[in-house]
Amino acid sequence: MEHLTPTLVNWASILEDGTREQAVTTATMPFVHPHVALMPDAHLGLGATVGSVIPTLGAIMPAAVGVDIGCGMIAVRTPYTRDQLPRERRPLREAIERAVPLSAGAANRDVTREHTRARLEELTRLADGAGFSPGTYAQRWELQLGTLGSGNHFIEVTVDEQGRVWLFLHSGSRGVGNRIAQHHIEVARAQCAKWYVDLPHRDLAYLVEGTPELDAYVAQMRWAQHYALLNREEMMDRVVAEFAAWVGLGGADDLERLEEINCHHNYTESERHYGKVVWLSRKGAINAEEGRPGLIPGSMGTASYVVVGKGNRVALNSAPHGAGREYSRTRARKTFTRDQLREAMVGIEYRDTDAFVDEIPAAYKPIDRVMADAADLVEVRHVLHQIVNVKGD
Repeated sequence: MEHLTPTLVNWASILEDGTREQAVTTATMPFVHPHVALMPDAHLGLGATVGSVIPTLGAIMPAAVGVDIGCGMIAVRTPYTRDQLPRERRPLREAIERAVPLSAGAANRDVTREHTRARLEELTRLADGAGFSPGTYAQRWELQLGTLGSGNHFIEVTVDEQGRVWLFLHSGSRGVGNRIAQHHIEVARAQCAKWYVDLPHRDLAYLVEGTPELDAYVAQMRWAQHYALLNREEMMDRVVAEFAAWVGLGGADDLERLEEINCHHNYTESERHYGKVVWLSRKGAINAEEGRPGLIPGSMGTASYVVVGKGNRVALNSAPHGAGREYSRTRARKTFTRDQLREAMVGIEYRDTDAFVDEIPAAYKPIDRVMADAADLVEVRHVLHQIVNVKGD
């Protein structure tokens, strides 16, 4: 850990100059209290750095929360061990790809499943309570519940250090969460322009407590966070069902879930730090308060981690959300090849396509380096290695 400025503390041993400059700029905002904490996976983001924890007094910067509101992970430990699994993994991968719509903009054909309808009814009640209609942002928001998306989102079957099988996935609030975020980023910019606020960067525009604009953002952001959580639950139900069929069980209800963890890494909550109640925005970071379970995925083809928080006060009870990119997607496509991806994925069942070249592990920071940097933030409980990987184009 190092103090880069009086209001910027850093845990990343790999930190590009542009990322450092971006974080320094964010940390100059006058309502930051007491400091911005950079996580080990920190890398350049929209307005604020991905892998940063930003505590603010009386204001929220929507871009510092991120556009995939509530994005995070869910993991389920099954009663199975690796040696109990069928030898052929491709049928499971293909079954999951049929059960869960993949890729950007993907949607379900209908929402007639009983548990899907129950979750949508809950979200509709919450939206009514928050005073808005999700359909004004995304007409297909109901059909996107239980869909994965693309980029670094994934579904995996993994095995821990004891050979126990875990089901693991990463996704967020889909199109509706993105559009809610984009709308309120624009509102914040308009508010700052209205009051002649001189911003160091336009994406650091903020909303102020006591205004209807901030109240609307908080209500809709919390709804999107819950949508993301239920989206992961919905997908996990489907993955559990396909896994149960693959191992010869009657259905999803026959598969015991020995442990389940569901956590956000793009969100804001009201928390107390250094004697004051702040809006704590974790943009690419998880809550790591003492004793709290969490998930830190690596990149495609590398290890992921089940952790428990140590409650590091200086880190604002936070930890990294993953490996963190070293190469932009464009640069990765120019640098790496499909053959290199195949080499990195040896032993893992995945869909072999050029579409995933920019997700090659070499495009990310080494996850073992990130976890070494996070040693005083979390304790590692389990190390997971993929045997099946599902992604969207």
